[in-house]
Amino acid sequence: MTNTTIPSGDAHPYLRAATAGIRHHTRQAAWSTTTADRVHLDVLHSHLTGLHLLMDHLADTTRPQHPAAGRHLASAHLRLWQAATSLHDAFHTLPAAERTGADPVCRPDVLPEGPPVLTICQRQLASGHAIRRKTTPADHGPRPARTA
Repeated sequence: MTNTTIPSGDAHPYLRAATAGIRHHTRQAAWSTTTADRVHLDVLHSHLTGLHLLMDHLADTTRPQHPAAGRHLASAHLRLWQAATSLHDAFHTLPAAERTGADPVCRPDVLPEGPPVLTICQRQLASGHAIRRKTTPADHGPRPARTA
């Protein structure tokens, strides 16, 4: 029997911290009766698109040396994009929170990253572009002449 445990070094400290944060949030959410709001879904979408980019890189670097593992990672890459798309759709289905007062969040024209609602759309478009680049065949050369 082989040992399949993962060494407990600090090879991936940021991934470990993000995983711990998500586990903590999941435990806290289990006790809460509040529903998801747009801010919550926006943060989750940010995590998924980050994982999507990481999985894209891992699939590309793993595939040449280990084709079978690379195909599995590419499948995970696609599933992460599908999950992010569902979160994006849920985000737009929820009603927008109403804001009042002189809060700077109400003034998207003064925010350097643009309107808060559109950041999720920008991330979704970028991840969709990455998926299409990987999964859609492209014709890079001139089209052959048609013969009659």
